[in-house]
Amino acid sequence: MFSGMSNHSIDAKGRIVLPAKFREELGSTFYIAQGFGNSCIQAMSEEQYNSICAKILELPANLSLALQYNFNATAVSVTPNAQGRVIIPQGLRKFAEIESDALVIGMNNRIEIWNKDKFDEFMASQQDNIAQALSMLRL
Repeated sequence: MFSGMSNHSIDAKGRIVLPAKFREELGSTFYIAQGFGNSCIQAMSEEQYNSICAKILELPANLSLALQYNFNATAVSVTPNAQGRVIIPQGLRKFAEIESDALVIGMNNRIEIWNKDKFDEFMASQQDNIAQALSMLRL
């Protein structure tokens, strides 16, 4: 399970070093793709990627195709180099508006890579949902 949040730099070649504990859980080769419904990049293990793909294929054809264009078409298999860096393709960096700095967030079964300002905006928009979820959990 992924948890935690940390700031990371993107170098001039579009590479990022993900936290070692995340790389261990992701495996030697994993997938990165556009986030679902947010302007972020998500990274997941090969097993998680295959599980999502199988679920997408079970949807009605029009919904399945929409997610395949959003998810499968943007997904890239990556393998960290000896320094633990992975290349985030330019198209994904552009989608997430990530240039030189990124926020890496553990999200249970995947990680998300965000532009920090976009993440702060998103979290500000979620305050009502957070309050409602907490009341439902009775925490």
